[in-house]
Amino acid sequence: MPVLIVVNRFRASDDSADADGLRRGLEEAWALLAAKPGYAGGEIGRNLDDPTLWLLTTRWENVGSYRRALSAYDVKLNAVPTLSRALDEPSAYESAAPGETLNETDARRFG
Repeated sequence: MPVLIVVNRFRASDDSADADGLRRGLEEAWALLAAKPGYAGGEIGRNLDDPTLWLLTTRWENVGSYRRALSAYDVKLNAVPTLSRALDEPSAYESAAPGETLNETDARRFG
């Protein structure tokens, strides 16, 4: 079962060319990430109420697989330009299905 869920949201302008370009970029990023070891699933979505808001979700076996995927040369070259358009907000989530043990939050606190 995947333990890392990555949720990236993107905002396209009202210009249809920008939305089309963002969609193509998300499709390419998704395909590149899906080819990496540890990838467990994902999807691209568009908001029903605000069609300028897009979503790329991916699921990973572990955080290391996700980080190695982002470090891959082809991903840096071809996906990062689109991924860098993500809204500036936390994007990595741990699975919290019933009965799953959650990470300790104290280990991630500073000071």
